[in-house]
Amino acid sequence: MLAKVRAGALTLEGYSLGGVYTTIAVPELGALFDVGLGLRAYVGYDHLFLSHAHADHVGGLVAWLGLRGLHGRPRAKLYCHPEVVGSLRAMLEAATLLQRYDLGVDFVPMEPGDVVAYRKDVFVRAFRTYHGVPSLGFELFRRVDKLKAAYAGMPGPEIARRKALGEPLFDTVERSELAYATDTLAKFLRDTPHVAKSKVLLMECTFVDDRKSRADSRAGCHVHLDDLLDEDFGIEAEHVVFMHASQLYQPAEYERIVHARAPASFRDRVSAFVPPSRHWPL
Repeated sequence: MLAKVRAGALTLEGYSLGGVYTTIAVPELGALFDVGLGLRAYVGYDHLFLSHAHADHVGGLVAWLGLRGLHGRPRAKLYCHPEVVGSLRAMLEAATLLQRYDLGVDFVPMEPGDVVAYRKDVFVRAFRTYHGVPSLGFELFRRVDKLKAAYAGMPGPEIARRKALGEPLFDTVERSELAYATDTLAKFLRDTPHVAKSKVLLMECTFVDDRKSRADSRAGCHVHLDDLLDEDFGIEAEHVVFMHASQLYQPAEYERIVHARAPASFRDRVSAFVPPSRHWPL
């Protein structure tokens, strides 16, 4: 059974179990994050944001592309770190020879700080994460026009008249909808503070109690809940969703611990991305 979390105007659904599989879809933004499982339900997503190329995050890529081929979908766009493009291309070329039809993608290499308009109304910005292999986080945002403070309270017809004359009444501002970060040290929050201000912060929190020490968690470049308890990272997101739970926990147990131990500063805003079942699926 899929995990599903409603976070404000967004729906987050899919699977995420640390070391096993992570595939998370956000239908309102047309975005698929990682593809540890190639699920038929997600063949309609044309934009895949790949955090890194470990098997539990990319292992379902060939199956997903094969399913897209069966459904006549166009080539997907795959946003990823430049250092993994060559290896992924070679993998897909080999898979194409075996499959006997094209399993290629259009790669969109991104360095931290790069911005791409992936839909007419939505942009993606890559940011640095900290893992043992090349990795990225992704921030999805919109650019909207905001009336300048000097014109606040002006009647609508007057605004329309001046706008028609070409008067610069608006500033273009960014509205961050969602930030995604997994398989990383918690310091990404300190190094990219704007990420913690997204409406929805979808982030790894693999370990949530003393069954795994912080030292061991950091050695594997993963977030431990104690990292967030010991340092105030200024998380202002309206919704904080923890994912990538360790196999040490069953779904309900992980959710219970998160709600009990989450920092008081955002405890009322936190959710656990786990399925509504006693055990992990598959």
